[in-house]
Formats: sequence, structure tokens, C-alpha cells
Amino acid sequence: MGINIEALTRLLNDRFEGNQAKMARVLGISRHQLNEVFKSGKCAGKKIIGSVIKYCDINELDFHEYIFLS
Repeated sequence: MGINIEALTRLLNDRFEGNQAKMARVLGISRHQLNEVFKSGKCAGKKIIGSVIKYCDINELDFHEYIFLS
């Protein structure tokens, strides 16, 4: 499992005005965790992935656009 950084960046810009702190608050994770994901793209753990899936479910978005399962 992993995060599609390009899609997550579009989500950040479209829904959160490019504000990582705001996005992290809505997702229920720390800004530091979110920043690490954007910097490396590799450290998206279960908590971050679960938060993105939950956000997508609530906002009627397809989480497969943001999360890849392979």
C-alpha cells in the first residue's frame, strides 16, 4: 500500500488551499507526519492511509485515486 503523491498534492491544493496544517487537522494526523509524506512519499503508514480513506468516504471521493494497493 502507498500514497499517490501527485493526487494527494492536487487534493491539498484543491480542497485545502495548499495548506498542509489545515489538511493534517482535517485528516486527524500531525502536520509533521503529512509533511514527511509529501517530502519522501514513502512513510505513509496505516494511520495516514486510513485517514485518507476515511476522508474520501466522507467526501464521496474515490480513495483509489489517492491510495494504491500494490
